[in-house]
Amino acid sequence: MFFVTHITYRSINNIMGDSSASYIHMVQHLIEKCLIFNMSKEECMEALSKHANIKPVITSTVWNELEKENKEFFEAYSQSQMKEERMSETKTSAMIQKTISDHDHDEENTKDPEDQSQTP
Repeated sequence: MFFVTHITYRSINNIMGDSSASYIHMVQHLIEKCLIFNMSKEECMEALSKHANIKPVITSTVWNELEKENKEFFEAYSQSQMKEERMSETKTSAMIQKTISDHDHDEENTKDPEDQSQTP
């Protein structure tokens, strides 16, 4: 699997307004999970819309940026995708929900301890 350390946020910010880098990273991570399960861009957009309430235009924009940054990977992925079986919708839903839960848990663990101690 590939990991992108830099992604252009300008086009995503134009769609979302003030978006957080954390949200975009979560979408990127979910797309990477879709790639692991050999989902097409359209399948990924549908799955994230249905199971993670992410607008398809956001998924599409992040996907396009990933393609720009990883041309060789996506060329190979496109060819290999045709040969692989697709994951069931139940497995897709479970995978996305687990990824969101893991992401939320990671976010809680990385918060500034001072922020957590200032609860009313």
